[in-house]
Amino acid sequence: MVSNVLSEDAALEVVGVAANGRIALAKIPQFNPDIIILDIEMPEMDGLETLAVIQQNYPNLAVIMFSSLTERGATITLDALTLGATDYVTKPVNMGSKEAALQNIRSQIIPKIKAIYQGKKARRQLETDRAISSKATLIPPVATISRDSSQRVEIVAVGVSTGGPSALTTLLSAFPANFPVPVVIVQHMPPLFTKRLAERLTQNSQIKVNEGFSGAILAPGQAWIAPGDFHMIVERKGTRVEIRINQDTPENFCRPAVDVLFRSVVKTYGAGTLGIVLTGMGQDGLQGCECIRKAGGQILVQDKATSVVWGMPGMVANAGLADRVLPLHLLAGEIISLV
Repeated sequence: MVSNVLSEDAALEVVGVAANGRIALAKIPQFNPDIIILDIEMPEMDGLETLAVIQQNYPNLAVIMFSSLTERGATITLDALTLGATDYVTKPVNMGSKEAALQNIRSQIIPKIKAIYQGKKARRQLETDRAISSKATLIPPVATISRDSSQRVEIVAVGVSTGGPSALTTLLSAFPANFPVPVVIVQHMPPLFTKRLAERLTQNSQIKVNEGFSGAILAPGQAWIAPGDFHMIVERKGTRVEIRINQDTPENFCRPAVDVLFRSVVKTYGAGTLGIVLTGMGQDGLQGCECIRKAGGQILVQDKATSVVWGMPGMVANAGLADRVLPLHLLAGEIISLV
């Protein structure tokens, strides 16, 4: 089914198909693919074993995991992303018909393949630019923004999609246990996956990361991730701020959506908002960043060179909304300095 769906698109070519990981590894040098779609469940050599060898021998080869929408599938997928997989898509379940299943695969996998490939091309071009001239301008110019230096950051709101689990691990693992403000996050992920991601991030961070639920109270040194298939917002209730989740209409084809969270954060915290937009395809977060800017808050985005896909952060940067455009490894230090 996957091969048939991909072959329908004139921009894509399926250069090889393999029944297990061992055969796939033998075919890589023969076909030199740009991207591999890798199932987790395979005979002889499963997806994780195959991925480990790919990472060792072909570290720049993009791999998209094809995952089951189950708790076990979520756990193994996060293992794969930790090992170095670029992204994942979930297998269709309970679609009702073969055509619905095909459309589900088509809508998930083809945009990701094209975005990841374009991201690889963009990073190669940046490397070429650096080699040609050390004076190459690699980051879009950002207007100097005049701000009230006495304005205190009260909350950090993060939006991320493709490449997000790895980016979030890098970011949150650098925050100290006494991080002085709450963190709220939208990572585009399905149900089950967000809970497992929160657990994984807690294991690798000094701050506790939770999956959001209605009534949860925001507190310094804690992070909350919007649950899959639910929007997450924050609301002030007397002296405290609480989380609310809902299943309102998707925005930017997403639920949870970054824009929904960012708008609620601005409504609650105003100029005390620090918005962070990390790697991801599409433009979710752009409208929310416009709200942050209008309220006098601050915005940081991940740069093109360290993003798997420079869609979401690129839209914000190119709209002139970002205070700074920084590589991933420098973002945590800048955030800590601001808070």
